[in-house]
Amino acid sequence: MYVCGPTVYDDPHVGHARTALTFDMIRRYLQWRGFDVVFVSNITDIDDNIINRAAETGATEPELAARYEQVYIEQMDRFGIAHPDHRPHATGYIEQMLDFIGELVDRGAAYAIEGKGVYFSVAAHDRYGDLIGRTPEELREGAGARVEVDVDKADPLDFALWKAAKPGEPDWDSPWGPGRPGWHIECVAMATDLLGETFDIHGGGDDLAFPHHQNEVAEAEGAELGFARHWIHGAMLNVNGEKMAKSLGNFTTLSDLLDVYEPQVLRLLMLQTHYRTVMELSNDALAGASGALDRLRAWHRRAVAAGLDQPAAPDADAVARFTAAMDDDFGTPAALAVVFDLVREGNAALDAGDTGRAASAHVTVCDLAGALGLILAGEARDEDDALVAQAEKLLAERDEARKARDFAAADLIRDQLAAEGIVIEDTPGGTIWRKT
Repeated sequence: MYVCGPTVYDDPHVGHARTALTFDMIRRYLQWRGFDVVFVSNITDIDDNIINRAAETGATEPELAARYEQVYIEQMDRFGIAHPDHRPHATGYIEQMLDFIGELVDRGAAYAIEGKGVYFSVAAHDRYGDLIGRTPEELREGAGARVEVDVDKADPLDFALWKAAKPGEPDWDSPWGPGRPGWHIECVAMATDLLGETFDIHGGGDDLAFPHHQNEVAEAEGAELGFARHWIHGAMLNVNGEKMAKSLGNFTTLSDLLDVYEPQVLRLLMLQTHYRTVMELSNDALAGASGALDRLRAWHRRAVAAGLDQPAAPDADAVARFTAAMDDDFGTPAALAVVFDLVREGNAALDAGDTGRAASAHVTVCDLAGALGLILAGEARDEDDALVAQAEKLLAERDEARKARDFAAADLIRDQLAAEGIVIEDTPGGTIWRKT
């Protein structure tokens, strides 16, 4: 797997966290399924944003990049994202990029413009636009084409492989004069060096599909490389109903959020939304996820207290349903529903004195939650264990009433829970609850 990492010029925000969580989840699940996974995620440590920010702050570009790389790693550690097997840096691959650019020029897939650099020729790639399902004509005409305007280019869609040096900017020597690499070429050079000319998965946020990933495909295929067999793009998130943006004043850094909410709460919230669906981030959603996490942990503590933390046969049917959900495009909402169903069943089994069934549910919950990176050994912050057990029992009774279409009984249970300060919410991933 190759996943586009951060451009390190600012603190990581919650959108970065969601992308990181998406591929952390995919990696963990593939490993749980028995695959050997080599995971590469790069650091872009030279680009326009870094140059501009360094000028604003008075730092050098390497100093600025090193500072924010460390911040990024610290915050991802705090969030519980596993380190990649390889974390290459763009500036460490200049020679490989120059060799690759030279090959594209020799093949007629790229051309130099005196004083400006080297550009990839989209005309040399007859499948340009296939990755995002759009034709070159549509991309040229679209207002959101996101291409650099330059009258000297042969085609507006042509993109820079090597940018000629500008005064005061970092530069490296090249056959086309001093300069620095374009953004897209770095990932092709790093991915193919570390994973080979063809590898299994390339991923990133869906904002990278065009132009970044489409241009990577063009470069790789221009050199007749197989490159990525599969592309995975994760969706962005909204904050209180609006797309997150600095201009809207809802730009939330990961650090600020984790100062208020436990990292596992944010992980669970993100897993409750399919990775290709825009996620809603709000205080209500976070509170709901906090309650759901406490339910998991309360069940774990109750099971351990009952002596069920011993080896037991897993629930094969639940494992099969969880696997089917995850095998269907990493369907975490349905997979979580399996886990919470088991929690309810385990509590009901303990209430009935069926320790064998409860032990099977417990060992399976621990296994499946672990496959998603959820940690059950933490402490619930606000919930009393007795209250949690009672709430779980009533929720199980309400589920049975709803299955029997006895909605009057289900409403009575809901009202009883509300009277005890518990708000419930029926979601596609199952019923969640929280204490008001």
